[in-house]
Amino acid sequence: MIPKESRVFIVDDDGDVREAIATLVTQLGLAATGFESAEAFLVGYRGERPACVVTDVRMLGMTGLELQVELGRRGLLLPVIVLTAHADTPTTVRAMKQGAFTLLDKPCRDSELWEAIRAALEQDVEQVRLEARQRELQAHLALLTQGEQDVLDLLMEGEANKVIAQKLDLGLRTVEARRQSLLKKFEVDSLAELIPLVLLARQGQVRN
Repeated sequence: MIPKESRVFIVDDDGDVREAIATLVTQLGLAATGFESAEAFLVGYRGERPACVVTDVRMLGMTGLELQVELGRRGLLLPVIVLTAHADTPTTVRAMKQGAFTLLDKPCRDSELWEAIRAALEQDVEQVRLEARQRELQAHLALLTQGEQDVLDLLMEGEANKVIAQKLDLGLRTVEARRQSLLKKFEVDSLAELIPLVLLARQGQVRN
């Protein structure tokens, strides 16, 4: 399901195109905001989510593909639907390599564009949920003592308790106690449950 607060941002220097896409989106019950340039969008975007961007490839100033790159540089994982009246293989390959959600020929059918928008918003709904879960897990990481962090790092490398005790010059009972504390703080019952949660949390830290 797409939340009603979802937003569609239309970035195109052609006012008629912006208006046509905005009309389609609003008729289907979602909010749409148009920007005449990529630069204007980057200034005006306030972090609304879930959302997606519909942009033209060729615009005055920053192109749609350059906008993709800048969004990635800023860590904004918005799905980007690229429209182009000049589709060619290099453009398509570049757009997809840079993370475009999809690339559509311009003009395209309303049904085709709406399906792309719907799918992009559904993807962003899941991304928002993922990011919220990562923040929650990062909060768990922040609660760890240095000793627990040291044990966790070696557990993530696949080391057994005895090896960890040797490497950290600790008693085996201390390692076991710290391991149990880790499980408790992450609210799990086993190492098999803990490892993917820590990996997910750390993925978010790398991106941020």
